[in-house]
Amino acid sequence: MSVRVSAMSVLPPVRRDRIIAQLPQYFRKEAALHTENDFNNKVKTACQEQRTGTVGFKISKVIVVGDLAVGKTCLINRFCKDAFDKNYKATIGVDFEMERFEVLGVPFSLQLWDTAGQERFKCIASTYYRGAQVVIIVFDVNDIASLGHARQWLEDALKENDPTSVQLFLVGTKKDLSSPAQYSRIEQDALKLAQEIRAEYWAVSSLTGENVKEFFFRVASLAFETNVLAELEKSGSRQIGDVIRINSTSNNLYTTSKKKQPNCCH
Repeated sequence: MSVRVSAMSVLPPVRRDRIIAQLPQYFRKEAALHTENDFNNKVKTACQEQRTGTVGFKISKVIVVGDLAVGKTCLINRFCKDAFDKNYKATIGVDFEMERFEVLGVPFSLQLWDTAGQERFKCIASTYYRGAQVVIIVFDVNDIASLGHARQWLEDALKENDPTSVQLFLVGTKKDLSSPAQYSRIEQDALKLAQEIRAEYWAVSSLTGENVKEFFFRVASLAFETNVLAELEKSGSRQIGDVIRINSTSNNLYTTSKKKQPNCCH
């Protein structure tokens, strides 16, 4: 006797601190992907009526890129493991973490790919860029050069992806090490760049945890909303086809359905 195991059942359960009931707010309105205070009404209705299709089974790929030692691994570890390791170790190639959320009652997964910032590992890391739905470009708010390199990291990531289907985030790390005056100066440059590349801007501290959870909840929520809207668009196309068939005569409808029936079903 064969036992069918649902794909959902083999995924880990959602932790209680990964439940999102409301849309997390942006960090700076002038550089935000979404300025509304709540999820799209179509998305909320679809979740209430359990019309989210395959979204609950999907894994959204997120790649984290940026210069060497800007804090990419520390950022991911602070969120996924609630830990901060002061002993710096460079990422060799790539590593990834899986995070499960529940957004508006629907399970949703993010696969966070931590990529190497060293030039010698760039070719290896870039092979893992393909298929990303979210690109997070990380820079150090205390190092203006790392912000200047953000465009090149974006260009490399978009070589492997469709620019129109990727959500971009520009994230400044090590905020705890920056004085208010120093941070204010670099933030203006970061906001300007975020607007130019159409990315959402955030500033965080992996040491203190400031804004880390809020940032990743925001990433998960916007990726989830995009996936649900895409699913609704696909189901809407199918519904239009259904209307056309219903308006046909019953004989034609029967004939059409028989023609469309695959041989394996006989």
